[in-house]
Amino acid sequence: MNNNIRKMLTMVFIAAVSVFLTCSATGYGLDGDIDVKQIIQKAAPSVVRVEAVNGMRKVATGVVIGKDGYIVTTALVSPIGTNIFVKNSSGEKFDAELVGMDPVTHIALVKAEGGKWESIEWGEKEEVDTGSWIGVISISPEDSTAVTSGIVSSISRDKIRLNVCLMPGSSGSPVVNEKGRMVGLIRGVYSGQTTWDVLGDNDPRSHIVGGSLSLSIVGTPVSGLAVAIPIDVVRKVATEIKEKGKVQRGWLGVSIIENRDEEIEVYDVDTDSPAEKAGIRKGDIIVEFDGEKVTSSSMLAYDIRMHRPGDKLKIVIKRDDKTKNIKVELGEYSEKNIMAEFKEKYPLLFSPDKFRLEKITKPEGWYFSLVEKGRNHIGVYLEEINRDLSEYFGVNRGTGLLVTKIVKDGPAEKAGLKVGDVIIKADGRRIEKTKELEGIIQRKEEEEKVSLEVLRNTKVVHIEVIVEREEKDFPFLSDLRKRASWKRLFEEN
Repeated sequence: MNNNIRKMLTMVFIAAVSVFLTCSATGYGLDGDIDVKQIIQKAAPSVVRVEAVNGMRKVATGVVIGKDGYIVTTALVSPIGTNIFVKNSSGEKFDAELVGMDPVTHIALVKAEGGKWESIEWGEKEEVDTGSWIGVISISPEDSTAVTSGIVSSISRDKIRLNVCLMPGSSGSPVVNEKGRMVGLIRGVYSGQTTWDVLGDNDPRSHIVGGSLSLSIVGTPVSGLAVAIPIDVVRKVATEIKEKGKVQRGWLGVSIIENRDEEIEVYDVDTDSPAEKAGIRKGDIIVEFDGEKVTSSSMLAYDIRMHRPGDKLKIVIKRDDKTKNIKVELGEYSEKNIMAEFKEKYPLLFSPDKFRLEKITKPEGWYFSLVEKGRNHIGVYLEEINRDLSEYFGVNRGTGLLVTKIVKDGPAEKAGLKVGDVIIKADGRRIEKTKELEGIIQRKEEEEKVSLEVLRNTKVVHIEVIVEREEKDFPFLSDLRKRASWKRLFEEN
């Protein structure tokens, strides 16, 4: 691809981003008594652009927290083998290195080499409350300071929800109060129960062109809500990474679900885990953790991770309608598990070479398609079913995966799998989530078999399915020929 085409693709990217943005430069919720210009003058010199290159280029925002060049940003710039660069507010570019990252909070700490750095002023968590005015300072695609403003929608222990618009590249931006003090770090935009990290040129959901260029027509919901990490969490995580190179996280070793009674139930216990050693069993209901009532699986997972390895805690469980106090000493959530979880969430960040871009021509026009190479499949469509449906299909304990569609002439059809079957085990392992089965299939070699245990008319059936490899398309920029200006851009180059 020549340089002219690269430039044109970059222009298309900028044009496409403008379509998705619904925010003005100043945002909304602006209070007339707040001197935004003064806030920018105070905080903007500490805001930098962070670029990471690892077969693709990812762009985020960072915040200088030390005059020695320490910068806090988003962990999505930090997979292994990445070259990191930092560009300050004057446009100077410096090499940087990753100090460490925390996949739980998505915070990374990098250190820039050389340069004079102006550290941002830290705020306190008490300085922000529901309804407070806030500003978000980031770097625009044109390398200039970008500011949006809004209000705090809600606050919890691990997140601040903001009523403010963001633009691509805003992950890692500081959230500042009316005094220009940092009170949070942008994690991403919020939609339902999902947080999408907003990166710039190469978002995990971007479409790789090759080399260091991509078109980031981001599939991010523009909901007007953003999620930020509270300043006390940012400070704690950044300090621990600076001192130890990582954040030590607690590990219990249980898989949990919210059952039909909305209780937090253990559906699997890891071998040789702290939970197993403490006597926790599959089917136990976790009622309390470290003196706090357990109300959701996500909050329990968060509380476990917020503790340190070696912490001794009391867990209250319910078993056979009787409560029992259990003492447990947490282990350490290993780096291997951390990276495996991170890779599962963001495969594009670790294996960009698995994808390629193709120009596809059809009678009605042409478009680009991102192609994922060498992905395993067995040719089924699945649905995670709840407890009531599981019992209806004959699942005695837990839930399963309902087969809703079979690909014609695919491996599953050839093996005898049928619509209506419920998959409960794969290679002897209990399966209740699609990602669990997906993980087993993706670890297989081509033509290797996966052994499935399914329920059919309440009876157990064993089926072996041969794993095949396919290329998966992610089309985008459809029917460009219908857009006259874009047509000229490409045809002239």
